Amino acid sequence: MTAFTSGAHLPAEGTLPSFSGATAWLNSEPLTPEALRGKVVVADFCTYTCINWLRSLPYVRAWDDRYRDDGLVTIGIHTPEFSFEHDLGNIRTALQQMRVTYPVAVDNDYAVWNAFANHYWPALYFVDAEGRMRHHRFGEGDYERSENVIQQLLADAGADVPVGDLVSVEPTGPEVAADWGALNTPETYLGYRQTENFASPGGMEQDVPKVYEVPGHVRLNHWALSGDWTAMAEATVLNEPKGRVAFRFDARDVHLVMGPASGASVPFSVSIDGAPPGAAEGTDVDADGSGELIEPRMYQLIRQRGPITDRLFEIEFRDADAAVYAFTFG
Repeated sequence: MTAFTSGAHLPAEGTLPSFSGATAWLNSEPLTPEALRGKVVVADFCTYTCINWLRSLPYVRAWDDRYRDDGLVTIGIHTPEFSFEHDLGNIRTALQQMRVTYPVAVDNDYAVWNAFANHYWPALYFVDAEGRMRHHRFGEGDYERSENVIQQLLADAGADVPVGDLVSVEPTGPEVAADWGALNTPETYLGYRQTENFASPGGMEQDVPKVYEVPGHVRLNHWALSGDWTAMAEATVLNEPKGRVAFRFDARDVHLVMGPASGASVPFSVSIDGAPPGAAEGTDVDADGSGELIEPRMYQLIRQRGPITDRLFEIEFRDADAAVYAFTFG
């Protein structure tokens, strides 16, 4: 249990910036700093495919549930990374699936991001009842400290909060914290603008169709293509059926941000070291490795239950038009 102290010792980090640059709002009418005076505010920068934000979300939801009636206003600020994350329908569907019921400012033009001078997903900003920013947290973790700050600011505003009594969360699927001790593979983008460690012979061609092959051995943290693909700045898109992506990784979880390029669903199958994942299946595949690409989002494909070592992951798409954006791991 964390000892409670007043929020008076927290430094003032400026005032709550305006949300006027938001292009839309979900779950709320537009909010302003003036209308929020008297409330404690937690502003949470997110984008719905970000694994780091997804792993922090159980805590943000739990804080909103526990402290909303005590004067806490949680505001998500959805600032997109990928082009499909600008689509309001995609954002609305994703946040509904993630049980996000608090207000969300859609920040397609990065206006709110820039007003906060923010650089991170996730990023949490804690604002007192007088509109002053008093604390921030960039990235995952430090949840106990963050909740203690919320309690301090609410108590200073006159709320009767359960001091030191912290929320308990039971995350599932991709919201489960990473196995940091076994995580030895970094996020890897598959569009040519940011990609690294591409291993197909002959290298990657930009913006033109090309038939690729997976080499006989893929080195750790390298990836390769098989089949007819077009590599574009943001994503790589399959032109003909039976295209494959291979990645040698060393981590518990494998996630892939992907979607159908033209809207039609695309069946796929995944394997580890040439075999179906079995008990290592992620939430978006069956034990035999089968799954379906229905909408653009992050898919959890592998969650290993046993000892972690480097393995060869492969995903094959039965039909064309699969667009693959980025691998993340946990």
